[in-house]
Amino acid sequence: MSSQTLQLTTQLANTRGLHPTQQWLTAFMSTQKTTTPIPALTQTALFRLLSSDITTSLSTDAVHCLPANVHDVNIKERHLQGPIVLQLVGMEDMSKSRWEQIEAIEAMERGEGTKGREIIRVTATDEDDGSGTNVNKGGGPHKLSLQDARGTVVYGMELKDIQGVGLGMNIGCKMVLRNAAVARGMVLMEPANSTILGGKIEALHNAWKENRKTELKAAIKASERRG
Repeated sequence: MSSQTLQLTTQLANTRGLHPTQQWLTAFMSTQKTTTPIPALTQTALFRLLSSDITTSLSTDAVHCLPANVHDVNIKERHLQGPIVLQLVGMEDMSKSRWEQIEAIEAMERGEGTKGREIIRVTATDEDDGSGTNVNKGGGPHKLSLQDARGTVVYGMELKDIQGVGLGMNIGCKMVLRNAAVARGMVLMEPANSTILGGKIEALHNAWKENRKTELKAAIKASERRG
């Protein structure tokens, strides 16, 4: 490993908890100039990693992933030391009705957000700056479907408001867990143990929006038939 690559991996690990695979690093470094300053190189690598599918870009070493038995409901509580990087693959606002969730998704598609009860226009910069922090906060708690580098998916429940978590989050958004509790298979999330890095996987994001609306509408119809 070259000195430049070593400095890059150290920066990504120490500042963001990201541990890219050797294959990803080799492919990335082959597109970069050897004279590129480390800060600029790190920013470029970070942007690409946040836009990637972590199941193909990040290390699958056990220390960087969820435990194999993370879903075991017989384990009352344990803590994940981390850092463990996860990507968002689905979410639900537990305080909103199905129709309200559909309306929120459609508002974001139109480039609209909310400020109190007022509907406002969100510019492209405000809506998605890559930080993952400009979302429709309010409501909650939120239940997140989170995936690690091995492809293991686990539910995370927001116990306290976390900056960057809300309807309008990008699917594929990356986050880091540090010393997070897992209670009977559910990750318990709060600001002290969960950090949003940002990012988006465009194809997954668009597919989730359409599938989620279809699921919500189907659930509404099923409920109406039963009623």
